[in-house]
Amino acid sequence: MQLPLQTFTSLVERMAASVQGASRALLDLSVGSVLRALLEASASAALWMQWLILQVLAMTRAATSTGADLDSWMADFSLTRLPAAPAAAVVTFSRVTPGMAALIPAGTLVRTADGTQSFAVQGASGSAWNAASGGYVVPAVGASIDLPVLAVTPGAAGNVQAGAISLLAAAIPGIDAVSNAAAASGGMDAEGDAALRARFLAYINSRSRATPGAVGYAVASVRQGLRYAIAENQDPTGAALPGSFVVTVDDGTGTPGSDLLAAAQAAVEAVRPVGSVASVLPPVVVPVGVSMLLTLAGGADAGAAQAAVTQAVQGFVAGLPVGGVLSVSRVASLAYAASPAVQNVGNVLLNGAAADVSPGPRGVVILSGVAFG
Repeated sequence: MQLPLQTFTSLVERMAASVQGASRALLDLSVGSVLRALLEASASAALWMQWLILQVLAMTRAATSTGADLDSWMADFSLTRLPAAPAAAVVTFSRVTPGMAALIPAGTLVRTADGTQSFAVQGASGSAWNAASGGYVVPAVGASIDLPVLAVTPGAAGNVQAGAISLLAAAIPGIDAVSNAAAASGGMDAEGDAALRARFLAYINSRSRATPGAVGYAVASVRQGLRYAIAENQDPTGAALPGSFVVTVDDGTGTPGSDLLAAAQAAVEAVRPVGSVASVLPPVVVPVGVSMLLTLAGGADAGAAQAAVTQAVQGFVAGLPVGGVLSVSRVASLAYAASPAVQNVGNVLLNGAAADVSPGPRGVVILSGVAFG
């Protein structure tokens, strides 16, 4: 419904016309007169009531309500906003002189140089994990160890740049320093209003259905930032099997945790067709190292240009879907667009070859590094 809204001026004009029309004598409505002041006061009250009506109208529709009002509207359909997701990174614990074994317990905190972001070491990952000690053992002859960490506070603020994590929250015997060679990624703020509205449409369209769209919606609702692919009439080995389907799920790292896979499996089980078999699996990781030769404009800052190109390639690879192909031509175009200082891009190689990298239908491309030769 389109409301016939009025401005303050139009309200005063209408009131003045109404009052003058009902009076037999000429009224004094000049600026500063008592009657003019009464009309303007009434118009202010009417304008405030009009604003309240608009607020109520906005809160009663999902298309116009925001924040807590939108959450309340969605709660009638048992739909909730997806929470913020923490950023993940791999940090290197190192020491100047090896000589004694060191233990890094799960939950050990490291921080960025400014102390604003904290990350906790995740447990039960890799051959260095020692379940009895509840941590990772660095052998006496080892100089460093790479361990996975997760941001303590979920949100996009945890996506810090490479080298930002450099502080140990507490001293660790046998460990001198910590650093992150690659940027942290995967951190996302709580689902925004627009994204929640879009997911509501998918929610309505997937009700009482067992279509690929319904399965995809179930997976996407587990948490933000998930990418997935659905292979129908296949078993987990890729062999043809009618009535079976495989859902490949990734959180951007290539190695989603068992708890995430279990949650995705439960979500798929709730919508899969009767008589079908659903398998939720992690992706096949295809690491790719990118190298290229940049020609820059005279006087350009080579470090800044290379950093911009690296960031552009990292962002593109992180956004590739499951099964997405990384092409040589796309990498070159990203380099050109990343910085105006880039005049020419040559000798683009992916894993040492001038050929596109296809991870397969269940694979994901994970960037192992960007080099400039």
